Amino acid sequence: MALKRMEPKMERVGGHKFYIKPFSAFKAANLTGELASVLSPLLSAIAPLLSDGGSDGSEGKSLMDVDVDKAADAMKGCNISGDKLERLMKKLLLGGHIVVEMPDEDGGIEPQPLDMDLADELFCGEVHEMFILCFYVIKMNYNGFFEKFATLSGKGGAGEGDTAEGTAKVIRAIL
Repeated sequence: MALKRMEPKMERVGGHKFYIKPFSAFKAANLTGELASVLSPLLSAIAPLLSDGGSDGSEGKSLMDVDVDKAADAMKGCNISGDKLERLMKKLLLGGHIVVEMPDEDGGIEPQPLDMDLADELFCGEVHEMFILCFYVIKMNYNGFFEKFATLSGKGGAGEGDTAEGTAKVIRAIL
């Protein structure tokens, strides 16, 4: 029997390969409230930009299809506590479930667990890459949750067709 928690998924962010293992069910449940309190204002601001379908019969837009400039304008009024965001990001990224490939002294590759010092080094001057990695962690652990959220809010197509490039654009707009 394959254990879901032991199956890492590789994601490239910046010039690095990150291997992400899913959270335990209870850790994911524990983080849901904090995640919702940070993401709810953002999702609420962007939700009107997701149409219920065009006059041509097309389905609504995916979250990643939203015009970045319009999304940035919509999110300007969102007040998110920096302390709350930092706390959440630490919980999402630190804790031994992410390993990053780092060059060693011999020119080879050495896998290293992502800890505070390594994260500070990797993301210094590249904070948007830290947000992208958070997105991948959220997507891995909560993908079904957000698809169901989209369906309940009448935006059934949300969550489909996500791309790293589209995600990066939205994250840059937020910053």
